[in-house]
Amino acid sequence: MAKVLVATEKPFAKAAVDGIRKIVEGAGFELALLEKYTDKADLLKAVADVDALIVRSDKVTAEVVEAAKNLKIVVRAGAGYDNLDLAACSAKGIVAMNTPGQNSNAVAELALGMMIFMARNQYTAGTGAEIKGKKLGIHAYGNVGKLVASHARGFGMEIYAFDPFVKKEDMEKEGVKVVDSVEALYSTCDYVSLHIPANDKTKKSINFDLISKMPKGATLVNTARKEVIDEEGLIKAFEARTDLKYATDIMADAHATMVEKFGTRVFGTPKKMGAETAEANINAGLASANQIVNFIKNGDRTFQVNK
Repeated sequence: MAKVLVATEKPFAKAAVDGIRKIVEGAGFELALLEKYTDKADLLKAVADVDALIVRSDKVTAEVVEAAKNLKIVVRAGAGYDNLDLAACSAKGIVAMNTPGQNSNAVAELALGMMIFMARNQYTAGTGAEIKGKKLGIHAYGNVGKLVASHARGFGMEIYAFDPFVKKEDMEKEGVKVVDSVEALYSTCDYVSLHIPANDKTKKSINFDLISKMPKGATLVNTARKEVIDEEGLIKAFEARTDLKYATDIMADAHATMVEKFGTRVFGTPKKMGAETAEANINAGLASANQIVNFIKNGDRTFQVNK
């Protein structure tokens, strides 16, 4: 009998756990839970005899992989998977997956909410602005980017996008104005919603030069990863441009300094919260369980992210 472990320092909602249990045990597998653990030793002990592992933001390091002697698959319940050591998984023949699309609407709604929040000066007294009629740039037109565009269209925004990995005609079919470069996106749009992954090419790619190209009064919204922002460059741009704003659900390392310098022109949440809705929590958990069952029973590797 295959054994599936759900290891979550920050647990799934009860409804998600109940749903995971129904899927796993309905497939004839055993389910084990490790919730609210505070010591890595607890995780190392718990993975010793499991065949499959579900995590949220928990780090699956090379040490964890080494301790999991029977592990065949690990699923990160969410879109990002930088908490998984893919090289270590590959070296041990372990399949690593994410659950793309399950958190997308939650993140998209948050991005739009942040735009309104910043347009209204974080709901402080004084005249704010409306987002209707403003130009919105989508930087990466994936699952989340598409939903941001769809929701923003309902607010009457003019949608632009840059994504070299998506066909221009596919974006244009959805009423999006496609630009040919990231520089064009940033220099055109009043709001830019950032959805690129963090990798060797993108880390610190949102820099002084790019941010400085933004129009007067522009706002950058980051619900992607904080590593893609060149914080020194952002601070330099904000010192030179007193009209720019920045909102993120991944608080910058220099957040305290930025708030001291720029006040309500910047906003950041203490922890990443893009997927922090009951619906996203349940969707990602159930998808993780289904993917594990399909892999073990049918060899399905649809959402594999390592090689």
